[in-house]
Amino acid sequence: MAAYLQWRRFVFFDRETVKEPPGPDGLGGKPFALPSGITVCDSGQIWFLPRSLQLSSFQAYKLRVTHLYQLKQHSILVSIGEDEEGINPLVKVWNLEKRDGGNPLCTRIFPAIPGNKPTVVSCLTVHENLNFMAIGFADGSVVLTKGDITRDRHSKTQILHEGGYPVTGLAFRQSGKTTHLFVVTTENIQSYTLSVKDYPHLELDTHGCGLRCSSLSDPSQDLQFIVAGDECVYLYQPDERGPCFAFEGQKLIVHWYRGYLVIVSKDQKTSPKSEFAGNEAQNSDKQVLNIYDLCNKFIAYSSIFDDVVEVLSEWGSLYVLTRDGKIHVLQEKDTQTKLEACKSMLFRKNLFEMAINLAKSHHLDSDGLSEIFRQYGDHLYNKGNHDGAIQQYIRTIGKLEPSYVIRKFLDAQRIHNLTAYLQTLHLQSLANADHTTLLLNCYTKLKDSFKLEEFVKTSESEVRFDVETAIKVLRQAGYYSHAVYLAEKHAHHEWYLKIQLEDIKNYQEALRYIGKLPFDQAESNMKRYGKILMHHVPNETTELLKILCTDYRPSGDSEGPGLPEGKKASSEEFIPVFANNSRELKAFLEHMIEVQADSPQGVYDTLLELRLQNWAHEQDEQVKEKLHDEALNLLKSGRFRTVFDKALVLCQMHNFKDGVLYLYEQGKLFQQIMHYHMQNEQYKKVIEVCELYGDQEACLWEQALGYFARKEEDCKEYIASVLKHIENKNLMPPLLVVQTLAHNSTATLSVIKDYLVNKLQKQSRQIEQDEQRIQKYREETTRIRQEIEELKTSPKIFQKTKCSICTSALELPSVHFLCGHSFHQHCFESYSESDSECPTCMPENRKVMDMIRAQEQKRDLHDQFQYQLKCANDGFSVVADYFGRGVFNKLT
Repeated sequence: MAAYLQWRRFVFFDRETVKEPPGPDGLGGKPFALPSGITVCDSGQIWFLPRSLQLSSFQAYKLRVTHLYQLKQHSILVSIGEDEEGINPLVKVWNLEKRDGGNPLCTRIFPAIPGNKPTVVSCLTVHENLNFMAIGFADGSVVLTKGDITRDRHSKTQILHEGGYPVTGLAFRQSGKTTHLFVVTTENIQSYTLSVKDYPHLELDTHGCGLRCSSLSDPSQDLQFIVAGDECVYLYQPDERGPCFAFEGQKLIVHWYRGYLVIVSKDQKTSPKSEFAGNEAQNSDKQVLNIYDLCNKFIAYSSIFDDVVEVLSEWGSLYVLTRDGKIHVLQEKDTQTKLEACKSMLFRKNLFEMAINLAKSHHLDSDGLSEIFRQYGDHLYNKGNHDGAIQQYIRTIGKLEPSYVIRKFLDAQRIHNLTAYLQTLHLQSLANADHTTLLLNCYTKLKDSFKLEEFVKTSESEVRFDVETAIKVLRQAGYYSHAVYLAEKHAHHEWYLKIQLEDIKNYQEALRYIGKLPFDQAESNMKRYGKILMHHVPNETTELLKILCTDYRPSGDSEGPGLPEGKKASSEEFIPVFANNSRELKAFLEHMIEVQADSPQGVYDTLLELRLQNWAHEQDEQVKEKLHDEALNLLKSGRFRTVFDKALVLCQMHNFKDGVLYLYEQGKLFQQIMHYHMQNEQYKKVIEVCELYGDQEACLWEQALGYFARKEEDCKEYIASVLKHIENKNLMPPLLVVQTLAHNSTATLSVIKDYLVNKLQKQSRQIEQDEQRIQKYREETTRIRQEIEELKTSPKIFQKTKCSICTSALELPSVHFLCGHSFHQHCFESYSESDSECPTCMPENRKVMDMIRAQEQKRDLHDQFQYQLKCANDGFSVVADYFGRGVFNKLT
């Protein structure tokens, strides 16, 4: 049986007979028939048949046309024919776009045969670039025209090939810049290289074919030269023979159409074998037209025709001309229709590979191909071929929902297949977080460390999975080293530190890693993990915090510029990290105030508390003294003015006496200082406080007297000292002093004897002075009244000879006062403040007048106060009002 009979047969073409176009009456539908003269080349006419089927023609030759070649990319037609009997045939080149009297313009005419050697033209071909034309002859020679074939002066004609067998086929092949010419005769096949000087040639085979039994394929078959013998069809490259297909039967016509090989052959029962001019068959012969798909090895169409004259491809269809003048059109079905027609048969016979190849060759879209792969995969899966099935499912990635495949392979026995699918899903960057989780779980279940490591350690540009999901899965499965590797490589700092600290317990490595991070991330992670690190590696953690809060640079970046000022971490925010590490906290805080005097107030507050705690709990006296000095020096640094109360509470809590007293002094709390000494019964200190601050706060002496008065032990010495200061400063009335000391049983009269005696003596002396002053004022008053009376009753004689201001001799005009002072007028005007007052007596007179006015005002104020006090419902409010106005302030 012939090999091609084993190929699958399909009907991928629809056959119709070309109908005549409708006439003016709307009637039509008869089979279109060509004129009988067209089927034989003896009229000299060239006919044109457009798509509208309106035939036209023009006289190209006087006798006959033997060969035509229409270029595909140009409107150029090349013809060979005869104008006279016995004369060598002529080649004419026609430009179909230009007209000459209504006919196409003939741009060139030249004889087909150089010289006068008569022979018959057997075949013609023209290169699409218009630079080559080849003509084959029955005597075995080939004439090559090189150059512009449309002009005589730009081309050169020469004999390329000579032989003893008729030339039956020619074809140009262009590959890059290389041009080849295939020449086939009835007995051999040769290839000429036209792009090389001297045109070297190579004999490809020692058998040939008949006329019209060769063709050149398209790029889908790599531009191979096809030669159809009676037993086989051979494919050739310019330098070797290619594949061979066993298609039996005498071949009449070979044609290449859009990826298909079209062969017209005789029925083997009636076809006599002919070596040349195989188209000379009887009109009654039946001929078979087969359309082959060489790539997928199937027959796309097969049909019987009566006496085929030619096979042509135009307007996207295949046309078959028969000798009776009819034209049959073969129209290829659309891709979807073809696939639907053949898929059911192929799938039913499980020929999925053929279906896939068929779909690819017809450029089926990816969705259609994916559906075939899915059905093929389902078929293999149902047969139990899980390895084969997964390979088909992999080919559906990007189109088929992955969950469709994953559900089929979730069984533990098929985990290898599932792993392969998920790997490919990740390679194509189509995996989501769930797919990553599933793949990593597959690796861990299989304990495939090599694959797991290969998956994890791909370069960053090749990462095709969700890194955070991978880290979680690896951590959960116990693959900490892989999880840490991913976290570090992809800068998932939180995950890296969480695994190092919580799972691996590698605190040193975690601390080193934080030291490599940028400032913001290093700061946040130290706040998050600082307590854990401080508990396990306190010294190293403290050092890193010192750097972070002063001049931080990521480790490994020390050569780069430092961070700008203000990018330092706040030392106060890290104090909670040292919750159970007071020694490290003290070192940290002391370092901070040393290098940054403007550290936050919380740093100073915490350091003060630490120093006070250490001082309070220290047993060694020398060390305690040192700690005492450190705490006091810190208080004296001036950093606690804004938090005075807080520092005072700390000192009181730890019973730090010197600190409390220092803060009282700074806050001018003199009474608190005195009360502090009173509580500690430090009598000398009480007196010292009064002496130091009594001038600023006079009531201290009164409080001291009251304090000593309440003491039952012998305090005569201190009471006497206090009384002395009270007496000197006149701070208390004597009666109040006696009443205060009356509460003390030990304070006898002898204690205040000196005080009372001195007080009485002083008051006696004051009385005497007051009486003397009164007597003086009375005498002065009597004298003044006498002078007034004299001035009223007797004349006043002015006998002053000198001015009372300048002491110079008086000159007129002058001014005299009744007091006896005389002045130059100009001196008086210069120094006098009032025209009615003597400049010399005015200061003394003013003092007297002020005293008189003050006495009157005081008398009025006293009377007014007494009156308001009697009439008011609330006497206390009246007293408070006068106190507020300063009426009772002591005049100095």
